Amino acid sequence: MIFDKGFHPMNLMVRFLLEITALFSFGYWGWHNGEGWTRYLYLGLFPLVGAIIWGTFAVPDDPSRSGRAPVPVPGWMRLILELGIFGLACWGLFVTGVKICSLVLLLLVVIHYSFSLDRIKWLFRSGKK
Repeated sequence: MIFDKGFHPMNLMVRFLLEITALFSFGYWGWHNGEGWTRYLYLGLFPLVGAIIWGTFAVPDDPSRSGRAPVPVPGWMRLILELGIFGLACWGLFVTGVKICSLVLLLLVVIHYSFSLDRIKWLFRSGKK
């Protein structure tokens, strides 16, 4: 299973880069929604909240992560969380006026998940509660 496409090291690297891009997008969105000192607050707060959510809710023994799950969730819930984070990042870029970047990020996320069908199947079979 570890050599399946969804768990392949190159695909995991792509997902990591998409995660970083999503966090950057949250900061960019926060910067454009704040004024004065709140710009700096949102610039740091939005990505921090996104990172905390991403790192906290996990499926136990997920081979694409450390295997640890601070707050264990079923696989389907983790998938919804991931898609929600990426969708919110795309939306944040779109509403701040960088529509091309938003669409490119969306396309990359779709391509990533199309190569991760084995991981998606694993998520639906794992962590059921």
